[in-house]
Amino acid sequence: MTFNPSKALIALVGLVCMTVLIAVGQIDQDQGLPIITMIVGYSVGNGMAALTNKPVEPIIKKKIQ
Repeated sequence: MTFNPSKALIALVGLVCMTVLIAVGQIDQDQGLPIITMIVGYSVGNGMAALTNKPVEPIIKKKIQ
């Protein structure tokens, strides 16, 4: 169950965009795969933290003044 659909949507869009850019040859695999790995790792890390009731940092938050 997704409790933060906007965060999941951002990760999904980023993952799809990077995959398409690699598939059409606009970026090299050497450049794109680390970004895909980071997106997947971030998503899995947030999911694991949420399951263990640890605080999860939001992707976007208010600027502290």
